[in-house]
Amino acid sequence: MCRHVAYVGPEEALGRILVQPPHGLYRQSWAPRHQRYGTVNADGFGVGWYAEGDPVPARYRRAGPIWADLSFADLARVVRSPALLAAVRDATLSGADAEAAAAPFTAGTWLFSHNGAVKGWPGSLASLSRTLPHEDLLSLEARNDSALVWALVLARLRGGDEEGQAMADTVLEVAAAAPGSRLNLLLTNGDTITATAWGDALWYLTRPGGGTVVASEPYDDDPHWQEVPDRTLLAASRTDVLLTPLKEPTDAAVPAPFKEPRT
Repeated sequence: MCRHVAYVGPEEALGRILVQPPHGLYRQSWAPRHQRYGTVNADGFGVGWYAEGDPVPARYRRAGPIWADLSFADLARVVRSPALLAAVRDATLSGADAEAAAAPFTAGTWLFSHNGAVKGWPGSLASLSRTLPHEDLLSLEARNDSALVWALVLARLRGGDEEGQAMADTVLEVAAAAPGSRLNLLLTNGDTITATAWGDALWYLTRPGGGTVVASEPYDDDPHWQEVPDRTLLAASRTDVLLTPLKEPTDAAVPAPFKEPRT
């Protein structure tokens, strides 16, 4: 379980989104207001952001709680970006992967986070893991459920699927293989945000001054926050948000085969 947030819009200091709000991600690490599973998110944290003129995001991650990092608040105060994705982690299972298990995960221009847990991990996803190329499995950044879910999404993206399709199809195939999983996924490329609400809370805010925030829970009491219905795919730009219902997988659902990247 964890809390996560993504933002695209006018350039902002990271702290304006993560630290300064009265119920921002920083405070959610020890006092979340809408967390249904777990109470403290102290098993690592991370933030990824984009610098002007560079499409590949930077990351700052640590294995411990965000409040114990004496440098983070200073960094967040001065670093500015038009897009970010950040998360604080409550580990599903304890492990030895330290900060490598902390979101955001990244590849190319993408940043990714998973809020939730895969039921029956790791055995429940054994069949899906076999649909991935061996090199993808061997290069997993961490040995947790979120890293494998990201690998499944990334294989679809590299195979040519657009972001919403890749996220929706991955959620449906994981939910079919591991019923009862919580699969709130969050993805940004620096220009747009794609997210799923599947088994846990998700909210969004279109800011009056421009920009869109998508988060596990509101970071303040602004009445313009909107809750995303469960079983929904969200696609957001700096000005617009589109919600599309996701259908429950059937018992007969079969994982889609891996598609080779287009050349």
